[in-house]
Amino acid sequence: MIDRIVTDRARNTPRRVAIDYHDRLVTYGELADGTERFGASFAAAGLTRGDRVATLTGNTPEHVMAMFACARLGLILLPLSWRLAGPELAYQLDDAEPSIFLVEDEYRELADATGHAWLPLEVPTAGEAPDVEVHPGDGLLLIYTSGTTGKPKGALLTHANCFWTNMSFDATTGIYNDDVVLQILPQFHVGGWNVQALLAWLKGATVVLERQFEAGRALQLIEEKRVTTMMGVPPVYLFMAQHERFASADLSSLERAVVGGAPMPESLLETWAARGTAIVQGYGLTEAAPNVLCLPPEDAVRKIGYAGKPYPFVDVRLSADGEVQVQGPNVFPGYWRNPEATAAAFTEDGWLRTGDVAEVDGEGFYRIKGRLKDMYISGGENVYPAEVEAVLHEHPQVADAAVVGVPHERWGETGVAFVVADGTGEDELIEWCVARLARYKVPSSVRFVGEIPRNSLGKIQKQSLVAEVVR
Repeated sequence: MIDRIVTDRARNTPRRVAIDYHDRLVTYGELADGTERFGASFAAAGLTRGDRVATLTGNTPEHVMAMFACARLGLILLPLSWRLAGPELAYQLDDAEPSIFLVEDEYRELADATGHAWLPLEVPTAGEAPDVEVHPGDGLLLIYTSGTTGKPKGALLTHANCFWTNMSFDATTGIYNDDVVLQILPQFHVGGWNVQALLAWLKGATVVLERQFEAGRALQLIEEKRVTTMMGVPPVYLFMAQHERFASADLSSLERAVVGGAPMPESLLETWAARGTAIVQGYGLTEAAPNVLCLPPEDAVRKIGYAGKPYPFVDVRLSADGEVQVQGPNVFPGYWRNPEATAAAFTEDGWLRTGDVAEVDGEGFYRIKGRLKDMYISGGENVYPAEVEAVLHEHPQVADAAVVGVPHERWGETGVAFVVADGTGEDELIEWCVARLARYKVPSSVRFVGEIPRNSLGKIQKQSLVAEVVR
């Protein structure tokens, strides 16, 4: 399925530009050639269907080639986050047991900190990939997500999951062969592949591939490259709107902009609408590959604040307590080597539990209200307090700790840690977390308290802690 995208494009439009990477133009023919070389290298190393290939890299054409090579051979790509700390990456590598660990030069020191052997991420010199029979149910992407237990879980996405989520996206907001897609989402996220990028390559469009987001550069690229569509989390659009060039930037080519990862403030949607760009709100999660709800472009202004209606091929229902539950070919088969977590993720009749609470209006539009799970979203990244609390509890002076997410002007939400401790200070505890966690998981502040409030069953009363911050 996914393995056919690059080979078919190279056959039909080999000279069309697939990737514009900092003005380095990679044609579909060149993309297919690099894919072939990586595939030959993987096969020569003895990798067979179902084996994992781990990567630690920024967004690069070479990473795209490696992904398509995995698709070609029935291998599973494990794209690791360069935002994580060495111990966090080591856990994922230990859990997934990849056969090969490919690392971009910029992240050599971080790779060394994992204690795992690695190879440089470089296009092999030559070779021809073998033909492998790949099935729709074969795994393609292994994306680790944090969990309420504090241990990340590997969400396995199949070829069919990725194919159908892209088909549903195409049927709602669409990508066309003359589109220019600005891709700023990191490729260690499912959104870096399944929200616009794979569909763009299927359609023969051009992807302007950026290593990371910078507001001024994004505005410049929209002007210079005549970007027609993009996707980002709410802070992306916030930082662009706050940039000094926003008012004068030429956004006339930007026909469609998609937002996901967290609810977007209505005032920000209105700011972009005033510049002539109606941002398409969406909702999803990694386990749904990720698309669940989307606001059709024609309703983007009229229904500001809503996440929209289910994508085609996707069914959504609300449980008695308002939880969003999902069913469809986009829904993942389960967590990597974790049958207990997989069972807990589904209802008895096979619907995916999202942990998010919503309401639906008379027209069938859903509005996300909050989360059942103890999780908050900072800059589009999921942060589970249990994971941060576990790190704080490891500090020798910390007797107890609780972390809550509170509203933040720039990041949507940020973490505040409440700590019972003697002989330590805020700076020391933040540095302790920085050494062990991704920066977006590190609490923005620490408050020292005499005790952590708990109910009669010992459960932390986090609402009272949030009230201490936001009152």
